[in-house]
Amino acid sequence: MRGKKTGDYVLDAFIYIFLTAMGLITLLPFANVFSKSISEEWAIVAGKVGIFPVGFQLDTLRYVATNNQFLHALFISALVTVIGTLASLLITAMTAYPLSKRELPGMGAIIVLFIFTMMFNGGIIPNYLLVRQLHLIDSLGSLVLPALVNVFNLLVIKSYFESLPRSLEESARLDGARNYAILFRIILPLSGPVLATIGLFYAVYYWNDYFNPMLYINSSSLKPLQLYLQDIVMNADASSALSADDLMNVPAEGVRSATVIASTVPILLVYPFLQKYFIKGVLIGSVKG
Repeated sequence: MRGKKTGDYVLDAFIYIFLTAMGLITLLPFANVFSKSISEEWAIVAGKVGIFPVGFQLDTLRYVATNNQFLHALFISALVTVIGTLASLLITAMTAYPLSKRELPGMGAIIVLFIFTMMFNGGIIPNYLLVRQLHLIDSLGSLVLPALVNVFNLLVIKSYFESLPRSLEESARLDGARNYAILFRIILPLSGPVLATIGLFYAVYYWNDYFNPMLYINSSSLKPLQLYLQDIVMNADASSALSADDLMNVPAEGVRSATVIASTVPILLVYPFLQKYFIKGVLIGSVKG
């Protein structure tokens, strides 16, 4: 095997330095927000806070973590994310399984219809009218059903199912297993990597979604975390989120920053457990199809 030349080492060093620099640049906004959430009020008001905090205090984070509105919005988001992710995975997998059978009559036309919906959609007004006609306005169902199936995720799972050995299904059919038994007892247990990957895609979408809640949710008691966060961030002085006593103890800008940090942490805690499935799940699900 030919050894590396000096130019190869220089190129590798340049690539590592460049990627490290780009990674650090993407972290700058997050570092600024985090620094504001733990910096002293005078430093935030004076605009002294940059990448690193000025002073140190935890009153702002403590206020956000114990705020009833924040906790309720966090519960709504967690509920929608869990229910939406599980329902989306189930429906997507049940749809992808028959589409992975090339002998299915009319499969080509059905795939074209799915891809068409991925490229084009009815738009905001038709979607709103449909949700209203289904009597889902101002309900948690309006946050789950419109995003129940993502066609890209469907095609990835379909391709993964196609990559599994057909002999497993044939053996199960010889033993008398039906389609649902094969799907839930054989196919899905073997599809852990792709299901974990797509599940995280769905979870991140449901967690970060604020546009659908902005359209369909009117009651403050049903506002998810991202809509609550939007209200905090868009409010110039955060006076609606803080009482007069609170304004004496915690800076409004710090409250907004701490709320952003607290909204980001839950989904970040989930990612490390599923990271190992990302490359394996997506690549295996995309090599055949």
